[in-house]
Amino acid sequence: MFINTKIFDGIRGFVDQHDNVKALLKAINEQFVTSDKALASTLIMKFSSLRLTDVSGVREHIMQMRDIAAQLKTLEVEMSDSFLVHFILNTLAQQYGPFKISYNTHKDKWSVNELLTMCVQEEKRLKMELGESALMAMEGKDQN
Repeated sequence: MFINTKIFDGIRGFVDQHDNVKALLKAINEQFVTSDKALASTLIMKFSSLRLTDVSGVREHIMQMRDIAAQLKTLEVEMSDSFLVHFILNTLAQQYGPFKISYNTHKDKWSVNELLTMCVQEEKRLKMELGESALMAMEGKDQN
């Protein structure tokens, strides 16, 4: 077949000879199918190991976790919004401790989007607080 001359040698070597193009393309396609189970396992491992770092910021962190949860949902591995909110809260840095306590003591439950909004506000508050404490430390040194 003419099509065999256009297929990369590395691929052609792993596929049996076929008489028609449809069968050949199906055989090639089967060589590159990924297992949904393997992909789900990989995504779950990635999801469970994510932690908030100062590099990415809280918005990116939560969006990344939300995106992985959406990918898992397409693979029929679903988690409730409530579980996702609690899991994300547990991945936040130690500075968010009072924020977590505040969430846990209120009766209202947040969606992931509400959590995202609240965490971004808390991140800004923490940065302002850190800036003020750094400024006070600098002023204290100048007075000595």
